[in-house]
Order: sequence, then structure tokens, then C-alpha cells
Amino acid sequence: MKTQRVELTYPEKLIKKPIIYHLVKDFDVVPNIRRANVDEKFGWMVLEISGEDENLKKAFDYLGGVGIEVEFLDSFVE
Repeated sequence: MKTQRVELTYPEKLIKKPIIYHLVKDFDVVPNIRRANVDEKFGWMVLEISGEDENLKKAFDYLGGVGIEVEFLDSFVE
């Protein structure tokens, strides 16, 4: 299992969407929220996301596909 630390930046249109829920349900990854700041117009979140390599890739593709900016911070193997 691999863990990737990322910073997600949300546009206003996605603030109220259950993005983290979809990561868990649809891609079988485990998010650990390390920091976050979300208001009505903008949001960002630092997550450690753990899972199998293929599931992580699909999860990151999903995030980018819905309009969330993903910045890869660092990674490590558990």
C-alpha cells in the first residue's frame, strides 16, 4: 500500500460536493485530512491518501477530471 500527500484546491462550484466520499466509495482509497480551509467561495485541503497504486491513479484522475487542482507534495510507502 502506498500513501501520497497532496494539496487539493477546490473551485467554488465544487465546495458542496461530497468529493472525499467519492474517493473512498468509488476508488477504495483511505484519506487522512491533515489540514483544510473551506468557505463559500474557495477551498483547499491537504490529504494523505493511501491505497493500491492503480486505485490512487484512478482517484487522482477523477479529482483532476472534476476540476480540482491536485498538487503532489510528497509520498512514502507504508
